[in-house]
Amino acid sequence: MEGKKPHIERMFDSIAPRYDVLNRVLSGGVDQQWRRIVMKEVLEARPDRLLDVATGTADLALMAARKGVPKVIGVDIANQMLEVGRVKVTKADLDDRVELLNGDAEKLPFSDQQFDVATVAFGVRNFEDLAAGLQQIHRVLRPGGKLVVLEFSRPTAFPVKQLYAFYNRYVLPVIGRLVSGDSGAYTYLPESIAVFPEGDAFLDWMKEAGFVGRRARRLTFGIASVYVGLRAAE
Repeated sequence: MEGKKPHIERMFDSIAPRYDVLNRVLSGGVDQQWRRIVMKEVLEARPDRLLDVATGTADLALMAARKGVPKVIGVDIANQMLEVGRVKVTKADLDDRVELLNGDAEKLPFSDQQFDVATVAFGVRNFEDLAAGLQQIHRVLRPGGKLVVLEFSRPTAFPVKQLYAFYNRYVLPVIGRLVSGDSGAYTYLPESIAVFPEGDAFLDWMKEAGFVGRRARRLTFGIASVYVGLRAAE
């Protein structure tokens, strides 16, 4: 049986040209607000080198470079997503600060303790092996380094919970199919959110990978969450 990874790679490659448009449309633009919250966490650490895992079309990587992070490296398994990102980097005249590489989160192509901060925006739920991906990120962070994860979560309060479920089941797949031409990608999205270990459960995964100082913050009625953890100082 084929693993999760080849399916994810093909799916994101197929929607790459429309990915940014879909993000803005499907979230009403609030995804950029969430990324700014992530960036606040990033900048508090004053990093010289940042790793953006599952960088996609490099939205977060570009935001970090524009905010003054000297060196940003983004990795992703989907080459077409990276190609879109590289065009954006060049248009922003940031080729000297942002480098995008094909890479697997579970086998990061870097030696130990290379980065001050690592970020993952809407990517951890796509890891085939969540434990391995988090362990790899921990490995490449310097002692005292910071991980900031932005991921979808599930609202629990009425009526947001019910509205969110209706939107995910009936509206999102239709809009996604019409704009991207891919009937599977935006059916996969709510399915992957439904099985992701959110909240305290994800903080437990971070603990197992070695992260300390773990905390979570729910955003926009719980539609997304930010998770933060540190590699212990030595």
